[in-house]
Amino acid sequence: MPATTATAQDFVPYATAAIDFHRALNIPTGPLVASRSELDALHEHLVALHGLLDAHTQRTSPLLPGEGDHLKAARIRLWQAADHLHAAYHAAPRPGTGEVPSPDACRARLPEGAPELTICRRHQETAQLVRRRTTSADLHSPFTGLVRR
Repeated sequence: MPATTATAQDFVPYATAAIDFHRALNIPTGPLVASRSELDALHEHLVALHGLLDAHTQRTSPLLPGEGDHLKAARIRLWQAADHLHAAYHAAPRPGTGEVPSPDACRARLPEGAPELTICRRHQETAQLVRRRTTSADLHSPFTGLVRR
């Protein structure tokens, strides 16, 4: 039997399949509020995916600018999605009490204490990378930038 070596491409399909499997098993049909733990896990996944795309973007852009532009655009969109998940987390009902924070509390980003701040720490660490790699205009534009052909 020939020995095989694992490459990065071997693992990404398994991660995708795991997400599909999780959705099929754990998300029932019908109306149900996403829990904070689910939003935290999704945020962690998007941040990891952002890191993967960032690595590809940094390696590809100098060699193939056109492909790099598309990867940069995807990386920006992933960050925007992670930012929205972070905001959704703070707007979700608190465990135990079921209390929904007021819009003012969410805007004020009031600390909620550990372990809830794990998502905030991860978000802030990734935000530092985002600030180094993108401009404020890139992050707030409905168009993610020049795409060469």
